[in-house]
Amino acid sequence: MPEAGPERSPAPDSGAGRAKPARAVALASLVLMAASYVVNAMDRQVFPVLLPGIRPEYGFSLAQGGLLATVFTLGIGVAGLPTGYLLDRLSRKSVMLVGIVIYSVFTMLTAVSLGFLDMFAYRALSGVGEAMQNAALFSAVGAYFFTNRAMALGALNFAYGFGCFLGPLLGTGLSASTGRWQTPFWVYGLVGLVFVVLIALLVEKSFTERTAGDPAGTRPVRSADPVPATLVNRNVVLLTLTAVVVGLAMYGYLGLYPTFLQEELQLSTGQAGLAAGMFGAGALVGLPAGWLGDRLDQRTVMIGSLVAGSLVGFLLFNGPTTAGPQIALSFAEGAIGSGFLFVNLYSSMQRAVRPEMIGRASGLYVAAFYIPAALAGYLFSRLVGSVGWGGAGVWQLTVLPLAGVATLLFVDTGRFGGTRAGRREPRDQGRDHDPG
Repeated sequence: MPEAGPERSPAPDSGAGRAKPARAVALASLVLMAASYVVNAMDRQVFPVLLPGIRPEYGFSLAQGGLLATVFTLGIGVAGLPTGYLLDRLSRKSVMLVGIVIYSVFTMLTAVSLGFLDMFAYRALSGVGEAMQNAALFSAVGAYFFTNRAMALGALNFAYGFGCFLGPLLGTGLSASTGRWQTPFWVYGLVGLVFVVLIALLVEKSFTERTAGDPAGTRPVRSADPVPATLVNRNVVLLTLTAVVVGLAMYGYLGLYPTFLQEELQLSTGQAGLAAGMFGAGALVGLPAGWLGDRLDQRTVMIGSLVAGSLVGFLLFNGPTTAGPQIALSFAEGAIGSGFLFVNLYSSMQRAVRPEMIGRASGLYVAAFYIPAALAGYLFSRLVGSVGWGGAGVWQLTVLPLAGVATLLFVDTGRFGGTRAGRREPRDQGRDHDPG
């Protein structure tokens, strides 16, 4: 990925006093941090596929299981805004490392839970750490690769997708081979702590602390900037509402889909794990989805994705009942929800604010996406009780995304910053064009 423009005067804690890392070093840093995000995704996705084995041991109801499967998103959402403000005051690298430590420790504590309440707390608190890593990581990468922001965030989502695919498969394998559902939580937590050491030693702040539009970490010229000067502007509000919709729909599916496959369709644990993992494989589409978001009108990309997601959501719970088609549909859900929508919504939120507000915008996006998602599994389970699996799929995965379409119609991409189609600072005002 291309790097951003020339060096200028430094801004506080921006990395401007440090030498800019070589392109190879920057890409190596991106790969290492993306690899740590793989573990984050593995931890998120392993619980639902192990839930059918956890529920009988503790006597959890379907509603309790659905809540536990998605409650980590409550931790992510609640921590989103505070993390955004932390990023304005502390280095992104420090926030990222603390976040990885937190979610790794509470992932391991999940394995020693005594009952519903402490397991609820451990899963929620692991989400706090995941939020800190997410916001810091996406802010750092989005700022460094500012012109190719959607593609750069797509690379992170590629890592997330790989973790989503690997997490359920490796988790069920570890659980089956040891005869204990706790084993994956110990393994994933320990691997997370290894990444803390690697990032602390190998990733330089000259990479993580850049300011968007100015890799030297300086205050950007604003005279021709089309972006509103406030965090709360029309585009941010509309994108926030869309994030709520996508979070509710996507995590309604994620929380109880493996249970639906095993208990309703009578698929095996291995088939359910493969189908759930295909969501992660679909999320690998985040890289080309981000590339498209950098080159096409992002609003159009997101609207098309929501319409397609509405159709796939209907078919997941009202269509084929055999493993093969369900695996294909789960892949499509991952490609649309995580690949196209998560990446382009996140980068749009960053483009809707000035560079100095990227940390807070990232925190707001995390909160908007994940706080409602925390209740998505519980809401879906209640709908299942009222209208069955098919009806729940209609309301939460088909009708709800169409509300997001209506919201996006009012987004003004002409007020985005750092886009290829948008207005830019001329060269004689000191801002270079990013060539790629």
